Amino acid sequence: MKHRLIGFIALTALACAVIAAGASGGGKGQLFQFRGELLATSANSVQVQVEGGNHAALKALIGQSQNETFATDSKTEFLGWTAGVPHVIAIGDLKAGDNVQVSIRAQHGSSLAQLVAKPAALVGDHGNNSGGNGRALFLYVGTVAGGQAGGHIALHVTGGNWRGLRSMLGQSLDQTFTYDEGTIFLLWQGKVPTVIDPSQLKSGDRITIRVRAARAATLQQVEAIAAAHVGDHEPGDPMNQN
Repeated sequence: MKHRLIGFIALTALACAVIAAGASGGGKGQLFQFRGELLATSANSVQVQVEGGNHAALKALIGQSQNETFATDSKTEFLGWTAGVPHVIAIGDLKAGDNVQVSIRAQHGSSLAQLVAKPAALVGDHGNNSGGNGRALFLYVGTVAGGQAGGHIALHVTGGNWRGLRSMLGQSLDQTFTYDEGTIFLLWQGKVPTVIDPSQLKSGDRITIRVRAARAATLQQVEAIAAAHVGDHEPGDPMNQN
């Protein structure tokens, strides 16, 4: 009985290791991870509105469209996550609107064209989570003095959604927000968004910053959280978003 128990524990550990390797897109080469909303699938591809990713992925996206189609094949692993627990699914189980993460292993410095043509190692489906992990949206609109760097955005705030403006009560209009390697910067030209680098922001540009935080978060707490999305010349009226 003791030997059977030891064998069971060993098999369980092996299974967990396999899932962990898959969850990180296990394999050789640099890891490129793209996160966003699933738009559509086909037999051999997934189309994603990219809303974040690791540094390597977002660097490859600079100058490219936010909406990208990634190749898949018979070796691509699909994992669905429920309450933090992964399980194997099929591409047909993916649904438009789900939050997905596409992991690709490729040569360091690969171009986006090379990445989308290479079948993904892993597509993780985290379900439809429009509520942002239970966190509220704090949105700020304003202008910058020029390109930004060093993980901080100096914004002259001119507007925002209800939560953003409420957090600004009694505060200076000049505030500094945080970004990290997972923050996506988008330049809107008409209705077409293109991924840019923070250094490409221009003086006087109308900037929209979105941060997800606890509903009762103070401005200082919001500013300490990396923005999910920074938009340059975003169309429409984002200030009505909740």
